[in-house]
Amino acid sequence: MATKKIVKSASTSTAGRKKVIFEVQTKPGSSVFLAGDFNGWDCTKKQLTDKDNNGIFQGAVMLGTGTYEYKFYINDTWCVDPGNPNFRPNEMGTLNSVITVD
Repeated sequence: MATKKIVKSASTSTAGRKKVIFEVQTKPGSSVFLAGDFNGWDCTKKQLTDKDNNGIFQGAVMLGTGTYEYKFYINDTWCVDPGNPNFRPNEMGTLNSVITVD
């Protein structure tokens, strides 16, 4: 499964937090969620949507300044972000992707 993700900060800021847009490309019709330390690793809490049915799934999360670990949960499979070279080992013996919000 080929996935890619783009993380970018939008100009929207609320109480010291920034809107961070996560994007991943995978097979249209997939079930795609975002989980990380910012939402208690709940793989059902933040579903990404494919508005154009072209396999590009997006979702926004408001995050404060800091460093966060995350993964995509695509079709019941945890996926690191192959488009992000920043990662660190986790307690499960696998890797988590890492982003920093300034």
